[in-house]
Amino acid sequence: MRWLLCAVTLWGISAVVAAQEKPAALVVDKERKTITISCTVAPRKLPNLDQVYPIEVIATYPAPKGQKAHETVVCFADVKPSDVHKALESLGLKPGKPARGEGARASGPEVSLSLLIPTADGSSKEVPIEKTLIDRKTGKPLPPLKWHFTGSVMKQPDPEKPETVYGADFTGTLIALFPVTDEVVIQSHLTMKEEPLIKLEVNRAGENAVPPEGTPVKLVIKVK
Repeated sequence: MRWLLCAVTLWGISAVVAAQEKPAALVVDKERKTITISCTVAPRKLPNLDQVYPIEVIATYPAPKGQKAHETVVCFADVKPSDVHKALESLGLKPGKPARGEGARASGPEVSLSLLIPTADGSSKEVPIEKTLIDRKTGKPLPPLKWHFTGSVMKQPDPEKPETVYGADFTGTLIALFPVTDEVVIQSHLTMKEEPLIKLEVNRAGENAVPPEGTPVKLVIKVK
């Protein structure tokens, strides 16, 4: 019995230590006004699809839960978009309005986006999200964009039931380039007019290259 009690005690201590050592998936720094989210570089070709689709979102749940996991830069699994919404509000922001469809334009307070990419010496470098993307035709990086904290619309998953959920939690989309969905937390200022003209791919070369698929990275959202 004494041996069993010791074993249970040691297991409990180990569990507490492991929980303390595991880094948080979402970190809010009120002094720097940043939100940092643990992510991985997303696959560009999903096995159930026959082609590689242009990038239209920045961050989402991985497949199959993430509805836009085939066209994203990074994926995250341990954070809900509504958690990011609450974190932005904790930094003093109020959501604007998400855009969807032709003629719609996102509104809300501005933030900036970047990736913390691991380097060979064990440190990391911060790269603006626009520099992690290039035009498919020209190979040139995306110019600086305006990013708005829009917040998500609510969604009714079951038309037979009145319950609604935070839309971005349902679809998994955290950040979108174009107003292809209003179930999102952050959108750029781009409209559907630019969508046919801007076909983007992840930057795989040069000093701002995104590391291989599956590499752990950090997504940083900074209040302006």
